[in-house]
Amino acid sequence: MRKLDTKTRALIIRLLVEGNSIRATTRIADVSKNTVTKLLEDAGKACAVYHDANVRNVAAKHVQADEIWAFCYAKARNVADAKAAPSDAGDIWTWTAMDRDSKLMISYTVGDRSQGTAREFMFDLASRLANRIQLTTDGHGGYLKAVTDAFSGEVDYAMLIKQYGDPTGTKGHERKYSPAECTGAIKEAIFGKPDMAEVGTSHIERQNLTMRMGMRRFTRLTNAFSKKAENHAYAVALHFMHYNFCRVHKTLRMTPAMAANVTDRLWDVEDIVALVEKAEAEATQKKRGPYKPRKKTISE
Repeated sequence: MRKLDTKTRALIIRLLVEGNSIRATTRIADVSKNTVTKLLEDAGKACAVYHDANVRNVAAKHVQADEIWAFCYAKARNVADAKAAPSDAGDIWTWTAMDRDSKLMISYTVGDRSQGTAREFMFDLASRLANRIQLTTDGHGGYLKAVTDAFSGEVDYAMLIKQYGDPTGTKGHERKYSPAECTGAIKEAIFGKPDMAEVGTSHIERQNLTMRMGMRRFTRLTNAFSKKAENHAYAVALHFMHYNFCRVHKTLRMTPAMAANVTDRLWDVEDIVALVEKAEAEATQKKRGPYKPRKKTISE
């Protein structure tokens, strides 16, 4: 099987992280769909492993958390009528937690919107922090017990509960394609001593837009949805690796990882390719096993 060179791999990854679909990437890079999908899987795995091992002991002050919706294979209400729908078909949520100041994506979890996923997400976030933080989330009920269990009260936690509606009573096509209008917001201190003037979710909500622009499968009202939940998770891991380490933030004038002192240099896409190639080499070595010298026979 022909192995892609580093330059082609870097091109494919650049196309994916800039919001191109799988099929658009195959046409631009002149490779097969299976090649792009395989590289997405390999890069996603390598990025997830690197993030898990290196985004640790983050010295953040204000962390905002949110969850963003997408779907796999079919929307939840259409799964029953979908042909050959896999077991993980339906709505899929990406939970994200970002340092407000450095813009570093500290933790992310892909799953459903249940209490169990909220708990997994918050325990992961707590394990990556170096100090006590002020945490702000939306009003989703799953956060309450998850934050309590994960931080054991060692956090200043507040909720920003937004109220939505259509005060103008507008009906028509524009109502279908536009989100509900926010008519108000309530700041509620849950426990600890959160500074209510610092309570907000605007930065993490702006990050939701970055995700929808940077990953084609998150774009609404298109057919560019995920067909497999695993590939959805790989795309998320690749996106956040590129966002944290390779993409210079316009305001910070450096990457979020540099601003948070997670790394001391600007990464390039070739560095992500190097992670993939390193993982491939380790997998090959593991498959072959350790070197054992051949025993010489008497005739030799």
